[in-house]
Formats: sequence, structure tokens, C-alpha cells
Amino acid sequence: MIAFATAIEPLRIANRIVGREIYRWRLASTDGAPVRASNGVDVAVTSSVEAERRALPGENRPSMVFACSGVLVEDFSDKAAFSYLREAHQRGISVGGLCTGAWILARAGLLADRRCAIHWENLPGFAEAFPRADVYADLFEIDHNIYTCAGGTASLDMMLALIGEDLGEDVVNRVCEQALTDRVRGPQDRQRLPLRARLGVQHAKVLQVIEIMEANLSDPLSLVEIAHAVGLSRRQVERLFDKEMGRSPARYYLEIRLDRARRLLMQSQLPIVEIAVASGFVSASHFSKCYRELYSRSPQQERAGRAALSPA
Repeated sequence: MIAFATAIEPLRIANRIVGREIYRWRLASTDGAPVRASNGVDVAVTSSVEAERRALPGENRPSMVFACSGVLVEDFSDKAAFSYLREAHQRGISVGGLCTGAWILARAGLLADRRCAIHWENLPGFAEAFPRADVYADLFEIDHNIYTCAGGTASLDMMLALIGEDLGEDVVNRVCEQALTDRVRGPQDRQRLPLRARLGVQHAKVLQVIEIMEANLSDPLSLVEIAHAVGLSRRQVERLFDKEMGRSPARYYLEIRLDRARRLLMQSQLPIVEIAVASGFVSASHFSKCYRELYSRSPQQERAGRAALSPA
């Protein structure tokens, strides 16, 4: 809902500022029925995918089409919606994805060899499912006429970029003032809080070590290699982690690899053995043992619980 609202509201505000209807929009769902957001709010629509497909050859066709989606996007499968997006793209209409909408564009076959952005939480599963997509943990990406953003307030940033292209920087600044946002973020601004703020850790060397770990999850480095990279000894790294993190570096490294595995279990249909390898484990049995020890359930149970949440 945040991504949806912050995509539309800047356009409404821009219209108000310039005093005429520069932008207009209409909402469509797969079947023309209202759509219930994950917060329980029903969003009314005025059209269906089939009606929009029929409008493509006519004067009422849009100049841009955005797919907006949220949680459980991996389970979405609608041939008509995918066909509509492909047909729109083939007719030269710009297409985009809000929040996890990049997943829908990829399923429609539109993101091969294209730069795109998706919410950081969905990035591991997306990267495994669509290896040809050039995905980044950026706020938004614009690759020719394909627009994707990471969701949340990143929709606002992407729309401000569009408004800037159409109406100039002065209008963008006035939209920001109306929306009470103090700056325009660029595409490559980070999605997540900096490690220092996210973890509450201040020691520069510990942060360096964690950055190296997060960059090497599928092919873990040894603690000796990591220590050498930051100019410390293995014992020094171990002492720092015990003081700053309350656990050993080996334990922390294991935890973030298992967190990646959990996201893959929840977001993809990859076999568990492939998830184990993608998370840096040499065997599925060792992976399952470590997973159960941390989460008190097996990878199979995790996936079964995820399936129970999926829509029928």
C-alpha cells in the first residue's frame, strides 16, 4: 500500500501545482474486482486486465503501465496479465513494477538483460529465479522504457524522477514540499539502513568484516581470509566480535547465511539442496541440521508453512 500510494500521490500533487491535469491514471485488477491489500484495505478498480488489453490498439491506451504487488508475489500466475504486459511493451508503452512488481515483469519475460530493482527482502529469491535479469538493491532503476522500484517510499523517488523529466526541477521541489519530504533520493541511494544504524555497531573493523561476509554468502571465506582483508589477526576479529556482537564471527556468518537460505525457501521453488549450495553449505544434511538448530524447524517444515500461507 505504501508503494501504491506514493506512486499516485506525487502525480496528483504535480497536477495541483501546475493547475491542470498533466497526469491521469486508472486502476485495473486481473478480474475487475476490488483488490485487498496486505493491510486489509480494499482498493477499488475501474477496469480489468482483459478490458485493458482490448484498449491497447485504441485511443484509450495508456502511455505507461505499472504492476503493483507485495507479499507472496512468487505465487502470482496469470497468463492474461503477463500477455497484457508483453503486448503493451511491444506497442512501445512503458512498463514498470512497484515494490515486488519486478517479479511480475520478469515472469512476463520483460527483464532479460535489463537493469531492475526489487525490495531487498525479495532480492535473493528473485536473483535465483531470474538469473538473466540484472537486478540491483537500488531504490529504482530505469532501463530504456522499463521502470522498476524497490517499493515503500522508493515509488515516490521514481515518480519524482519522472515528474522532473516532464515538468522540471522546480515542480519536483514543490511536490517535495507538499509531501513533507526533505530531499530527492537518487536511484542508487541505499534501500536499507547503513550497517552502523541497522546493527547498532560502531566499531569500523567489525563493520568491515560484516560487509565482507554479506558479500560472500554463497562461497564463504575463511575467518583467516576475512581477517587478512581488514588488516587484523583471526584472534583480534574473534575478540572484537565477542565484545561488539556477543557471539563469534563464525556464528554470525552462519546466521546471515541461514537468513539468506530462509528467504530463498520462502520466495522460491528451488530444491533444498540448491538453496543449501546458494547459502554456502557443502551438503543438504549439514544445512538442515544448522537450520533446525537456529529456527527450531527443518527447511522442509519452513517451506510447508510458507505454502500454507499462499492463496488457494
